[in-house]
Amino acid sequence: MKLKVITYNIHRAIGVDRRFRPERIVEILESYDADIIALQEVDDGVPRSRELNLAKELAEALDFPYYVLGKNVSLKKGHYGNATLSRYPIVRERNIDLTIDNKKRRGCQHTTIDIPSSPSKEVHLEVFNLHLGLSAKERDKQIQKLLHSSEYNKLNEDSNKLIIGDFNDWRSLLRKPLTEEAGFLCATDRRYKNKVSALKTYPSFSPRGGLDRIFYQGDLKLKNVFLCRKKLSKVASDHKPVIAEFKL
Repeated sequence: MKLKVITYNIHRAIGVDRRFRPERIVEILESYDADIIALQEVDDGVPRSRELNLAKELAEALDFPYYVLGKNVSLKKGHYGNATLSRYPIVRERNIDLTIDNKKRRGCQHTTIDIPSSPSKEVHLEVFNLHLGLSAKERDKQIQKLLHSSEYNKLNEDSNKLIIGDFNDWRSLLRKPLTEEAGFLCATDRRYKNKVSALKTYPSFSPRGGLDRIFYQGDLKLKNVFLCRKKLSKVASDHKPVIAEFKL
């Protein structure tokens, strides 16, 4: 079956024009008709976003029957973190703490999603939706923390897995531990002759860095990957969404 996945740091639905406009995020996402959407920087009960539960608001506006929010950062009022929206049942959700020392709190939301492969059979897809830190040392420790977590290690090597989200990895330093050491393939890498470069997603109005990435493993076969082409995506958030199409 075909499976379309999106990762998008929505910047609390506050665009580069500093306006809170969740309807712009909805317009962008609904045009791609994805099966699974991994979002980062999603507010819940925060004044800057009208104290809305943005995961709930977006899921309802996009007609997604299943959604979960993993809260990473507590503010004076409300929280924010990562959210996963799915067309298919989310049968389990855990939030993996990736905070390093006294750095800003970071997390990875792990969801297990039941994907119908035939009328009588379901397969599991393990989705790790993360938002990593700003320093290279911190990000390296966070990836190691994820790969040594109980949530990750209890899975079989041949499980269908996605590690997806905002890696903040300007120099692609995490490519090696995830591909060569952990055995993932990277959907968001582009190869030309002997060079490999990441799809550039940040800043949205003139992308220079490939911060938003998708790594995959198992029976997932990549068919296509591309950036959002809608003009609205240049202003709706400071990141561009990435869309990947798989065959499972």
